[in-house]
Amino acid sequence: MLSSDRIDHELAEAAYAEPRLRQLFPWSGMWELHFSRCTEHPPTWDIPYIAPLKGGGFLVAGPSRAEVVGPAPTVEAAVAMVVERLPPRCGPAFLGNRHELAASEESR
Repeated sequence: MLSSDRIDHELAEAAYAEPRLRQLFPWSGMWELHFSRCTEHPPTWDIPYIAPLKGGGFLVAGPSRAEVVGPAPTVEAAVAMVVERLPPRCGPAFLGNRHELAASEESR
């Protein structure tokens, strides 16, 4: 992600600098930075994501596309908004997909 041209480089660095996000699996889509609690497809959709705004700043939304957390003027503010909304027992990323993660969590 740090060398991707699909997301803002400063955003990738700020997310990587945050230990709680660094232990998750990052992925990008539509120039948005997403985080998953698992390492394979399909990913989890229980963590907010960060999208760039035209004209500067970022929008933190999610976990679903219908939910908006709010605008963030800086990468640091956007990262903090995501960290504040991490689900319980979040991280490190589970080796597998969201279905395998769900089965593992049910068996605990």
